[in-house]
Order: sequence, then C-alpha cells, then structure tokens
Amino acid sequence: MGIQNLSEDVLVVELPSKEPKIANELKAINETVSNKRDCDVIIDFSGVEIITSSSISNLLILRNLMSEHGRRLVLCNIAVVTKCIFTVAGLNEIFDFVNDQSTALAAVGHAD
Repeated sequence: MGIQNLSEDVLVVELPSKEPKIANELKAINETVSNKRDCDVIIDFSGVEIITSSSISNLLILRNLMSEHGRRLVLCNIAVVTKCIFTVAGLNEIFDFVNDQSTALAAVGHAD
C-alpha cells in the first residue's frame, strides 16, 4: 500500500486490502492530486476484494479532479467481484480499467 511517485507526472497507488484503510488512502490521494494537478494516477487494486460506497465516492471525486485538469485516472488489477460492483453501480463506463500496472503505464503514456 502507498503512493509511489513514478515520475513527476505519474502517481501509482497500491491500495490496502481492507476498509476503512482504502477510503483513507483514497482521501489522501485526493488531497495530493488537489495540490499536484499535473499528474496522471494509476490505482492498483491487487490486494482489494471488495470496496464500499465511501471508497467509490472518493474514486468519483478523484476522477472529477483528474478530468478537470485533463489528466488520466486508470484502475488496474481489479478482482472480478470488485469489477462487478462497478458494473452493477453503472460505473464501468465512467472509469478506465486495465488488467495490470504495465498496461496502465502504457495507457498514461509512461513506458516502463
């Protein structure tokens, strides 16, 4: 878990496995992005099985912050159960989902 500055313009965030830590991490990311508006964000869900409405709310806030500044938010390594939550909530069209961090890095234009 934690925020990793891959470069000046890309943050990679590995979320913790359980709530409320996930929501707290996402709040911290929202604050970071509010102060550093010129970066893309990759959120790695490797350790996450289920997310709550609080975390989804924080992701929506983050997505809005990113799009206001013309930057990308990419979600990767999402478990099937978690992906189903996004689909049932009608959010699968709102977020960019990819399979892994390498694909996410390519999506934001940052090669390994």
